[in-house]
Amino acid sequence: MTSIFMITVKKLVKRFGLKTVLRGVDFEVQPGEFVALLGPNGAGKTTFLRILASLSRPSLGEVNIAGYKLPQQAAQVRARLGVVSHLPLLYGELTAEENLRFYARMYNVPNYESRITEVLGMVGLENRRKDLVRTFSRGMQQRLAIGRAVIHDPEVMLFDEPYTGLDQDASSMLDEVLRSVAAKGRTVVMTSHDLARAEDLATRFDILSRGVIGATTPRSGLGTSNLLDFYKKALAA
Repeated sequence: MTSIFMITVKKLVKRFGLKTVLRGVDFEVQPGEFVALLGPNGAGKTTFLRILASLSRPSLGEVNIAGYKLPQQAAQVRARLGVVSHLPLLYGELTAEENLRFYARMYNVPNYESRITEVLGMVGLENRRKDLVRTFSRGMQQRLAIGRAVIHDPEVMLFDEPYTGLDQDASSMLDEVLRSVAAKGRTVVMTSHDLARAEDLATRFDILSRGVIGATTPRSGLGTSNLLDFYKKALAA
């Protein structure tokens, strides 16, 4: 019986001029998997997630998410994605709740006013719901960006270094959001330099190095070693 994957990537290549960043990446994720995509700076992790998020086009290769092809069916893919990246993708002249209302309407979220209140509580911004986003700190904007990404309860979540700019309380909040998303059976792909957090949250670990995924293991495959040992061995190979 053929497995059904939520994300399928085959022979993915991405070039910027004469520079090749991704060199034939193969990547498959089953529904409900939480994959931590790890690798050194410059390995192409952000580029890879931008392609999955339909924010960048591949030079070569095939990308399918939730049964839809990229870039041909980008609109259908985006409706099923929640994305948290280095850019918060928020409107500074709108309040926190106005930002969430904009995205909730865009995604046709039913009963969106109650959902907005639920999400603001989830990310710890219920007391700032009427404040303009341009008055928010970087960490508060990241909190709201997480709320924006989950407002429509997407099937697939993409997190690119989501802990960047978060203080300890906000990082703990994000831990709980990620656990909640995973508990609902959503598919998650997260890049991170925080190996300890990745090891605690993810069910699978893929190492992206020199433009390809050079090693992968489920959590159970770590055995008696830890993620740091696996990571170092994968980079040294």
